[in-house]
Amino acid sequence: HPEPVSGYALPSYHYTVEPKAKQKLTAEQRKFYEENGFLVIRNLVPKSEKRFEKICRREVEVPGMTIMRDVAIAKSEFVPDEKAVTKIQTWHTDEVLWEFCCLPQLSSRHPMHQDLYYFPFRPVDRIVCAWTAMEKVNRDNGCLVVLPGTHKGELLQHDYPEWEGGVNKMYHGVRDYKQDHPRIHLEMEAGDTVFFHPILIHGSGANRTNGFRKAISCHYSTGQCHFVDLKGTVQEKIEDEVLELAEKKTGIPKTQIKYEDIWKFRSRIVKGTRSWDEMEANSN
Repeated sequence: HPEPVSGYALPSYHYTVEPKAKQKLTAEQRKFYEENGFLVIRNLVPKSEKRFEKICRREVEVPGMTIMRDVAIAKSEFVPDEKAVTKIQTWHTDEVLWEFCCLPQLSSRHPMHQDLYYFPFRPVDRIVCAWTAMEKVNRDNGCLVVLPGTHKGELLQHDYPEWEGGVNKMYHGVRDYKQDHPRIHLEMEAGDTVFFHPILIHGSGANRTNGFRKAISCHYSTGQCHFVDLKGTVQEKIEDEVLELAEKKTGIPKTQIKYEDIWKFRSRIVKGTRSWDEMEANSN
Protein backbone atom coordinates (compact mmCIF):
# COMPACT_ATOMS: atom_id res chain seq x y z
CA HIS A 1 0.00 0.00 0.00
CA PRO A 2 1.75 3.20 -1.17
CA GLU A 3 2.35 6.07 1.25
CA PRO A 4 0.39 9.35 0.81
CA VAL A 5 2.15 12.06 -1.18
CA SER A 6 1.62 15.74 -0.30
CA GLY A 7 -1.56 14.89 1.59
CA TYR A 8 -3.04 12.75 -1.21
CA ALA A 9 -3.28 8.96 -0.96
CA LEU A 10 -2.00 7.02 -3.97
CA PRO A 11 -4.11 4.14 -5.37
CA SER A 12 -4.03 0.98 -3.26
CA TYR A 13 -3.66 -2.26 -5.20
CA HIS A 14 -4.76 -5.63 -3.85
CA TYR A 15 -4.00 -7.98 -6.73
CA THR A 16 -0.75 -6.57 -8.13
CA VAL A 17 2.65 -5.78 -6.63
CA GLU A 18 5.15 -3.83 -8.69
CA PRO A 19 8.51 -2.47 -7.47
CA LYS A 20 9.05 1.14 -8.48
CA ALA A 21 12.41 0.30 -10.03
CA LYS A 22 10.85 -2.14 -12.49
CA GLN A 23 7.46 -0.72 -13.31
CA LYS A 24 5.93 -2.54 -16.28
CA LEU A 25 2.26 -1.60 -16.08
CA THR A 26 0.57 1.77 -16.17
CA ALA A 27 -1.82 2.87 -13.43
CA GLU A 28 -4.69 2.34 -15.87
CA GLN A 29 -3.59 -1.25 -16.58
CA ARG A 30 -3.26 -2.07 -12.88
CA LYS A 31 -6.67 -0.56 -12.17
CA PHE A 32 -8.21 -2.64 -14.98
CA TYR A 33 -6.74 -5.84 -13.53
CA GLU A 34 -7.94 -4.90 -10.04
CA GLU A 35 -11.51 -4.48 -11.28
CA ASN A 36 -11.72 -7.25 -13.88
CA GLY A 37 -9.15 -9.91 -12.94
CA PHE A 38 -7.50 -10.04 -16.36
CA LEU A 39 -5.40 -7.88 -18.65
CA VAL A 40 -4.53 -8.33 -22.35
CA ILE A 41 -1.12 -7.13 -23.55
CA ARG A 42 -0.97 -6.97 -27.33
CA ASN A 43 2.01 -8.29 -29.32
CA LEU A 44 3.96 -9.23 -26.19
CA VAL A 45 5.91 -12.25 -27.42
CA PRO A 46 7.18 -13.43 -30.82
CA LYS A 47 5.22 -16.06 -32.72
CA SER A 48 6.66 -19.59 -32.58
CA GLU A 49 4.96 -22.91 -33.20
CA LYS A 50 7.49 -25.23 -34.92
CA ARG A 51 8.34 -27.05 -31.69
CA PHE A 52 4.66 -27.74 -31.04
CA GLU A 53 4.27 -29.29 -34.49
CA LYS A 54 7.29 -31.57 -34.01
CA ILE A 55 6.02 -32.78 -30.63
CA CYS A 56 2.58 -33.54 -32.06
CA ARG A 57 4.16 -35.59 -34.87
CA ARG A 58 6.26 -37.48 -32.30
CA GLU A 59 9.44 -36.20 -33.94
CA VAL A 60 10.56 -34.97 -30.51
CA GLU A 61 10.38 -37.04 -27.34
CA VAL A 62 10.40 -35.13 -24.04
CA PRO A 63 10.67 -37.11 -20.77
CA GLY A 64 7.67 -36.66 -18.49
CA MET A 65 5.61 -34.74 -21.05
CA THR A 66 1.91 -35.60 -21.37
CA ILE A 67 0.23 -35.28 -24.77
CA MET A 68 -3.54 -35.20 -24.42
CA ARG A 69 -5.69 -36.45 -27.29
CA ASP A 70 -9.11 -34.95 -27.93
CA VAL A 71 -11.80 -37.37 -26.73
CA ALA A 72 -14.01 -36.26 -29.60
CA ILE A 73 -11.70 -38.05 -32.06
CA ALA A 74 -12.30 -41.78 -32.39
CA LYS A 75 -9.34 -44.11 -31.85
CA SER A 76 -9.76 -45.46 -35.38
CA GLU A 77 -9.21 -41.95 -36.75
CA PHE A 78 -6.18 -41.14 -34.62
CA VAL A 79 -2.92 -40.19 -36.32
CA PRO A 80 0.05 -38.46 -34.66
CA ASP A 81 -0.76 -34.97 -35.89
CA GLU A 82 -1.85 -31.57 -34.56
CA LYS A 83 -5.53 -32.20 -35.25
CA ALA A 84 -5.67 -35.00 -32.68
CA VAL A 85 -3.89 -33.13 -29.90
CA THR A 86 -5.90 -31.01 -27.48
CA LYS A 87 -3.19 -30.08 -24.97
CA ILE A 88 0.43 -30.72 -24.04
CA GLN A 89 1.05 -30.81 -20.29
CA THR A 90 4.21 -30.92 -18.17
CA TRP A 91 6.09 -29.25 -21.00
CA HIS A 92 8.39 -27.37 -18.63
CA THR A 93 10.98 -30.14 -19.12
CA ASP A 94 11.36 -29.16 -22.79
CA GLU A 95 14.04 -26.47 -22.99
CA VAL A 96 12.64 -24.95 -26.20
CA LEU A 97 9.11 -24.45 -24.85
CA TRP A 98 10.51 -23.40 -21.47
CA GLU A 99 12.02 -20.33 -23.13
CA PHE A 100 8.49 -18.88 -23.25
CA CYS A 101 8.34 -18.82 -19.45
CA CYS A 102 11.66 -17.02 -19.18
CA LEU A 103 10.88 -14.20 -21.60
CA PRO A 104 11.49 -10.86 -19.87
CA GLN A 105 8.21 -9.50 -21.36
CA LEU A 106 6.48 -11.71 -19.75
CA SER A 107 -6.97 -25.87 -28.09
CA SER A 108 -9.88 -27.59 -27.42
CA ARG A 109 -13.00 -26.38 -25.58
CA HIS A 110 -12.67 -26.17 -21.83
CA PRO A 111 -15.63 -25.69 -19.48
CA MET A 112 -15.84 -22.52 -17.41
CA HIS A 113 -13.47 -23.02 -14.49
CA GLN A 114 -11.09 -21.41 -12.03
CA ASP A 115 -7.41 -22.30 -12.27
CA LEU A 116 -6.92 -22.23 -8.50
CA TYR A 117 -9.00 -25.40 -8.36
CA TYR A 118 -5.91 -27.32 -9.51
CA PHE A 119 -3.30 -25.59 -7.32
CA PRO A 120 -2.34 -26.75 -3.80
CA PHE A 121 -0.44 -23.57 -2.96
CA ARG A 122 -1.22 -20.07 -1.72
CA PRO A 123 -1.47 -17.07 -1.42
CA VAL A 124 -4.00 -16.88 -4.23
CA ASP A 125 -3.33 -13.23 -5.11
CA ARG A 126 0.30 -14.01 -5.89
CA ILE A 127 -0.46 -16.47 -8.68
CA VAL A 128 -1.16 -15.42 -12.26
CA CYS A 129 -1.66 -17.15 -15.60
CA ALA A 130 -0.03 -15.95 -18.82
CA TRP A 131 -1.96 -17.26 -21.86
CA THR A 132 -0.35 -16.40 -25.22
CA ALA A 133 -1.99 -16.84 -28.61
CA MET A 134 0.34 -18.55 -31.09
CA GLU A 135 -1.96 -17.58 -33.94
CA LYS A 136 -5.15 -15.58 -34.37
CA VAL A 137 -7.92 -16.70 -32.01
CA ASN A 138 -11.55 -15.62 -32.22
CA ARG A 139 -15.03 -16.88 -31.43
CA ASP A 140 -14.97 -19.20 -34.44
CA ASN A 141 -11.93 -21.19 -33.36
CA GLY A 142 -12.58 -21.08 -29.62
CA CYS A 143 -11.01 -18.03 -28.02
CA LEU A 144 -10.94 -17.59 -24.26
CA VAL A 145 -14.10 -16.39 -22.54
CA VAL A 146 -13.80 -14.56 -19.21
CA LEU A 147 -16.30 -13.41 -16.60
CA PRO A 148 -14.93 -10.02 -15.47
CA GLY A 149 -14.82 -9.40 -11.75
CA THR A 150 -15.31 -13.00 -10.67
CA HIS A 151 -11.73 -13.02 -9.32
CA LYS A 152 -13.14 -11.19 -6.28
CA GLY A 153 -15.26 -14.22 -5.36
CA GLU A 154 -14.42 -17.61 -3.89
CA LEU A 155 -13.21 -20.92 -5.24
CA LEU A 156 -16.34 -22.81 -6.30
CA GLN A 157 -17.28 -26.48 -6.59
CA HIS A 158 -16.07 -28.12 -9.84
CA ASP A 159 -17.03 -31.31 -11.64
CA TYR A 160 -17.21 -32.80 -15.14
CA PRO A 161 -19.79 -31.05 -17.33
CA GLU A 162 -22.45 -33.14 -19.03
CA TRP A 163 -21.35 -32.48 -22.60
CA GLU A 164 -22.32 -34.48 -25.66
CA GLY A 165 -19.27 -36.41 -26.81
CA GLY A 166 -17.73 -36.27 -23.36
CA VAL A 167 -14.92 -34.13 -22.03
CA ASN A 168 -11.20 -34.63 -21.65
CA LYS A 169 -9.72 -36.04 -18.45
CA MET A 170 -9.46 -33.53 -15.60
CA TYR A 171 -11.35 -30.85 -17.57
CA HIS A 172 -13.57 -29.99 -14.61
CA GLY A 173 -15.89 -27.01 -14.71
CA VAL A 174 -17.60 -24.72 -12.21
CA ARG A 175 -20.94 -26.18 -11.18
CA ASP A 176 -22.74 -23.11 -9.86
CA TYR A 177 -22.19 -19.60 -11.18
CA LYS A 178 -24.49 -16.95 -12.56
CA GLN A 179 -25.13 -17.91 -16.16
CA ASP A 180 -26.26 -14.36 -16.93
CA HIS A 181 -23.00 -12.83 -15.67
CA PRO A 182 -21.51 -10.52 -18.35
CA ARG A 183 -18.79 -12.29 -20.33
CA ILE A 184 -16.07 -11.15 -22.71
CA HIS A 185 -14.64 -13.14 -25.63
CA LEU A 186 -10.92 -12.37 -25.88
CA GLU A 187 -10.13 -12.25 -29.58
CA MET A 188 -6.35 -12.07 -29.96
CA GLU A 189 -3.62 -11.96 -32.58
CA ALA A 190 -0.47 -14.10 -32.56
CA GLY A 191 1.81 -12.87 -29.80
CA ASP A 192 -0.95 -11.26 -27.73
CA THR A 193 -0.94 -12.35 -24.08
CA VAL A 194 -3.67 -12.23 -21.45
CA PHE A 195 -2.75 -12.34 -17.77
CA PHE A 196 -5.50 -13.40 -15.37
CA HIS A 197 -6.16 -14.15 -11.70
CA PRO A 198 -6.51 -17.84 -10.67
CA ILE A 199 -10.05 -17.34 -9.30
CA LEU A 200 -11.31 -15.61 -12.46
CA ILE A 201 -13.96 -17.81 -14.09
CA HIS A 202 -12.98 -18.49 -17.68
CA GLY A 203 -13.12 -21.15 -20.38
CA SER A 204 -12.86 -21.67 -24.12
CA GLY A 205 -15.30 -22.64 -26.83
CA ALA A 206 -15.10 -25.36 -29.46
CA ASN A 207 -13.06 -24.83 -32.61
CA ARG A 208 -15.63 -24.70 -35.41
CA THR A 209 -13.10 -24.05 -38.18
CA ASN A 210 -10.90 -26.32 -40.28
CA GLY A 211 -7.82 -24.65 -38.84
CA PHE A 212 -6.22 -24.62 -35.38
CA ARG A 213 -6.34 -22.60 -32.20
CA LYS A 214 -2.86 -22.76 -30.80
CA ALA A 215 -1.88 -21.17 -27.51
CA ILE A 216 0.70 -21.67 -24.82
CA SER A 217 -0.05 -20.99 -21.17
CA CYS A 218 2.03 -20.99 -18.02
CA HIS A 219 1.39 -19.98 -14.43
CA TYR A 220 3.67 -17.86 -12.31
CA SER A 221 3.71 -17.60 -8.53
CA THR A 222 5.81 -15.80 -5.98
CA GLY A 223 8.72 -17.75 -4.56
CA GLN A 224 7.14 -17.42 -1.12
CA CYS A 225 4.05 -19.46 -1.97
CA HIS A 226 3.41 -22.35 0.40
CA PHE A 227 1.50 -25.62 0.11
CA VAL A 228 -1.85 -26.14 1.82
CA ASP A 229 -3.85 -29.21 2.84
CA LEU A 230 -6.73 -29.85 0.42
CA LYS A 231 -8.52 -32.50 2.47
CA GLY A 232 -12.13 -31.55 3.08
CA THR A 233 -12.07 -28.76 0.48
CA VAL A 234 -13.61 -28.40 -2.98
CA GLN A 235 -10.19 -29.36 -4.38
CA GLU A 236 -10.08 -32.82 -2.82
CA LYS A 237 -11.75 -34.39 -5.88
CA ILE A 238 -9.13 -33.19 -8.36
CA GLU A 239 -6.32 -34.07 -5.95
CA ASP A 240 -7.56 -37.66 -5.76
CA GLU A 241 -7.96 -37.89 -9.53
CA VAL A 242 -4.42 -36.63 -10.16
CA LEU A 243 -2.99 -39.07 -7.61
CA GLU A 244 -4.82 -41.96 -9.29
CA LEU A 245 -3.28 -40.98 -12.61
CA ALA A 246 0.16 -40.73 -10.99
CA GLU A 247 -0.31 -44.23 -9.56
CA LYS A 248 -1.08 -45.63 -13.02
CA LYS A 249 1.95 -43.92 -14.54
CA THR A 250 4.49 -44.76 -11.85
CA GLY A 251 3.16 -47.93 -10.24
CA ILE A 252 3.57 -46.25 -6.85
CA PRO A 253 0.45 -46.49 -4.63
CA LYS A 254 -1.26 -43.11 -4.49
CA THR A 255 -1.21 -43.32 -0.70
CA GLN A 256 2.56 -42.90 -0.96
CA ILE A 257 2.42 -39.90 -3.30
CA LYS A 258 1.94 -36.33 -2.15
CA TYR A 259 -0.01 -33.94 -4.36
CA GLU A 260 2.45 -31.18 -3.52
CA ASP A 261 5.34 -33.34 -4.80
CA ILE A 262 3.62 -33.59 -8.17
CA TRP A 263 3.49 -29.81 -8.35
CA LYS A 264 7.11 -29.53 -7.30
CA PHE A 265 7.97 -31.78 -10.25
CA ARG A 266 5.79 -29.71 -12.57
CA SER A 267 7.44 -26.42 -11.64
CA ARG A 268 10.70 -24.67 -12.41
CA ILE A 269 12.31 -21.52 -11.13
CA VAL A 270 12.26 -18.56 -13.50
CA LYS A 271 14.39 -16.53 -11.12
CA GLY A 272 15.01 -16.31 -7.39
CA THR A 273 14.31 -19.20 -5.02
CA ARG A 274 11.28 -21.15 -3.90
CA SER A 275 10.29 -21.17 -0.24
CA TRP A 276 9.94 -24.97 -0.13
CA ASP A 277 13.46 -25.38 -1.57
CA GLU A 278 14.81 -23.31 1.31
CA MET A 279 12.79 -25.27 3.87
CA GLU A 280 14.02 -28.61 2.52
CA ALA A 281 17.62 -27.37 2.49
CA ASN A 282 17.37 -26.26 6.12
CA SER A 283 15.90 -29.57 7.21
CA ASN A 284 18.78 -31.59 5.72
